[in-house]
Amino acid sequence: MTSLADEYPKEQARVRKVLGHYKEIGPAGVFGATMIEDLLRRADKASAEQDTVEMIRCFKEMQETNG
Repeated sequence: MTSLADEYPKEQARVRKVLGHYKEIGPAGVFGATMIEDLLRRADKASAEQDTVEMIRCFKEMQETNG
């Protein structure tokens, strides 16, 4: 069993890769890229502030992000 502290940065890295795919699409991917950028900003902020409740919310949202 792994902890949120272990899995959170891995999920952030995965979602950053997905963001790159959306940006490669060009204009058709702008909306998705914008939503993912917002998620990553919130995830980074939650991590920096050590806001565990918000980290869990962001983690679940990151897990649902596909690309």
